[in-house]
Amino acid sequence: MTNTRPGTRIAELPIPWFRDHMHEALAIYGLAMGYDSAVVAGRYGYAIQHTDRPGFRAVGAFAATDDDAEQLVGFGYGYEIAPGQWWHDQVRAALDRRTAKRWMPGAFEVCELHVHPDAQSRGLGRQLLHALVADLPHPVALLSTPDADTKAFRLYHADGFVDLARGYHFPGDPRPFAILGAELPLHPQDPAAANT
Repeated sequence: MTNTRPGTRIAELPIPWFRDHMHEALAIYGLAMGYDSAVVAGRYGYAIQHTDRPGFRAVGAFAATDDDAEQLVGFGYGYEIAPGQWWHDQVRAALDRRTAKRWMPGAFEVCELHVHPDAQSRGLGRQLLHALVADLPHPVALLSTPDADTKAFRLYHADGFVDLARGYHFPGDPRPFAILGAELPLHPQDPAAANT
């Protein structure tokens, strides 16, 4: 558990807790990504299935509330990628052979990492990312993010992720995505950015 600021904490989430609070987490996902409720509802079954994948890990950001409780305001999760997984196979098709051979074996996929819009720009995304990949036995982490100049895109680049593919279109989403990779442990490129 790491304190990020008074009233906010980052914690690793036990799988049963995360499953029980999946609707809460996916509501944050929908708001952060700008998806409508139908897309969010369709994601639930997949997210539950992800919790059974090898190497699954989840983290959450909790903010104190006025009634001395706390509320989930951000989360991240991932697992080891493997052939046959939808995202793995999409990314494998997007990368050239040499890049795939270098980056994909034994990689940890940062599947989701989202902060509620009302809690953004406080460093929680960075705290979640670092907590999620801390001390993993994997050589690299991979992720995809909308290919635009967003806070998330800048965060990943500042924390050592590099472009593996740009302008990739996943089925079912009209936006282009960037596929990024970083060696683990993370080595931020911009020391000043790592402190934001």
